[in-house]
Amino acid sequence: MELLQSGLKLRQLQVFRQVLRTGSTRQAAAALGISQPAVSQHVKQLEAALGIALFERSTNRIIPSRKAWELLRNVELALTSMDRLEASIFAIKNDEKQRIAIAAPAVFGFVTLPKVVATIRSKTASSVRSISGNYEQVGEHILSGRADLGISRLPLDPRLFEWAPIGSAHNVCIFHPKHRFSKKSCVEAHDLEGEQIVDIDPQFASHQMNFNALRFAGIEPDILVEYDCNGYEVGFVSAGLGVSITNEIIAREYAAFELEAKPVEPSALYHYVAVWQKGRVFSNVLEVSLEAILSAFHPAAQSGPAVLPIHAAARGADRPS
Repeated sequence: MELLQSGLKLRQLQVFRQVLRTGSTRQAAAALGISQPAVSQHVKQLEAALGIALFERSTNRIIPSRKAWELLRNVELALTSMDRLEASIFAIKNDEKQRIAIAAPAVFGFVTLPKVVATIRSKTASSVRSISGNYEQVGEHILSGRADLGISRLPLDPRLFEWAPIGSAHNVCIFHPKHRFSKKSCVEAHDLEGEQIVDIDPQFASHQMNFNALRFAGIEPDILVEYDCNGYEVGFVSAGLGVSITNEIIAREYAAFELEAKPVEPSALYHYVAVWQKGRVFSNVLEVSLEAILSAFHPAAQSGPAVLPIHAAARGADRPS
């Protein structure tokens, strides 16, 4: 398939993307099920069509240039659109029901996503595919076309994404109901002295903020266990093995565990959004799905240990066309 008047071929772009994804023509060939010389030929034809060198060549390997990485972002967008078009045509021809894919951190599967799925199912005949990942991976799922919508938090790149606010959240400390923190109105850094802490992995900014606050107060944290994904901490905390610091929106997902949560000072502010790929045209089912996500975060739809209000945003003028 030739694209526009540039002479670019769809297969050339697919091969180019695979080379950058895998890091070599050999691995790209294996992934695509073609020969290595065929991969090299497609790459050379793409460079000729564009009139620029995308790779530096050395013995038995090619090294992507800066221009190659810049091109990849737009190639990803173009191929994702083509994949969606192909899937849409297939569904139309086969009279298939549309399936909505929603990417979100796994913790939202406790409370919020079941509400979202129930709403979608009650208003459409569509099924839902839930894809988990951290916030960075949610963005990757959307850009790759694996997900239609996502639940994430700011900052996001406005050149790649559009979003609708679903809530803002401050930090809270979660703990067993019989813990001494039940009698406090707010948990401060000095209150954590001597407490076993279930803490998120040091690579996360929230870890740094929490530990800086403790060490500023002259307290060395007593870490019981570290976790790398929201949701893992709740089992340890509900067993009375320690306390953990998260934020209000995440804490709402723990309603079934009968934990308590109190505000933490100092606190950070997190802004959560429903996100989709920039320029995405919304079908009726996708519009219903987005509204279902927004509604699931509305205070009236929530129950559980959150202690501060979450402000859900109506879409209004921000509605995608």
